[in-house]
Amino acid sequence: MTHHALKILLIGGSGFVSGTLAQKALEAGHQLWAVTRGQRALTDGVKAITLDRNDRAAFARAIETENTNWDLVVDCIGYSADDAMQDLTLFRQRARHLVFISTDFVYDPARRMFPQSEQAAHYLTDGYGGKKRQAELIFVNGDADPMRWTIVRPCHIYGAGSLLGCLPEHGRDARLIERICGGERLRLVGGGHFLQQPIFAADLAETILSCADNAAAHGGIFNVAGPDIVESRRYYEIIGEILGKAVEIEEIPVDSYRAAHPDRVSFLCHRIYDLSGLERSRLAVPATSLEKGLRAQVESLL
Repeated sequence: MTHHALKILLIGGSGFVSGTLAQKALEAGHQLWAVTRGQRALTDGVKAITLDRNDRAAFARAIETENTNWDLVVDCIGYSADDAMQDLTLFRQRARHLVFISTDFVYDPARRMFPQSEQAAHYLTDGYGGKKRQAELIFVNGDADPMRWTIVRPCHIYGAGSLLGCLPEHGRDARLIERICGGERLRLVGGGHFLQQPIFAADLAETILSCADNAAAHGGIFNVAGPDIVESRRYYEIIGEILGKAVEIEEIPVDSYRAAHPDRVSFLCHRIYDLSGLERSRLAVPATSLEKGLRAQVESLL
């Protein structure tokens, strides 16, 4: 990671990931701006640019009015090729480096490798993952010069500021602690036997910040996942252990769930990743154990 103060712009600054990133950046002494709709408070010390990014003309005017050259721009809320093109158009001459947060859902769940690398991968062409992949291709095939770019593909992101739960039907479940404490049986697809590699939000923030001033990260696409590979059911069992409660699990058959919820097929596979790209490019490699990260998240919710 760079050791001098940077000017950083976050597109989306009040959400779970962007809020964690803002906190980490401020702790490192960086100067921060954030594009936000103003619906939630920003971290103290962040300068707000209040607008909806989907109002393309207003976004362009606001960036021109700001008249700032940023060292790092991080798009935390880009979901489409149009969003990626907006990034290229507005920041080619105003940013030294742009990081686009994509997703591991770009990978075709039926054609994954174990572990999944960034190379020789098969991709979805529709839905959430397909749209993220189309956004990636804008950077891959576009002309960004003189700006440099990096794409990160996090898997399940967890930590303070987010709800618990990594698998249907208890993904981001607002009542998960209540259910576990009340002895309710958790209904998990496949009995929770799919492998996961959750990433602690603060670790993801450190990886993103380590892209700045790192020539090896320019033009790179990187999987970002935590150090622990576990069955999804183990994720829930750790939460139970933190709460001092046993977790009972009921299996939902994969085939019937897939037929009823074709939009959720990306959850119905092993999600484990080759992180050697981070190491080769000297990016911050996530190191927070799942138990430590979940304990911090549970305590924040309690």
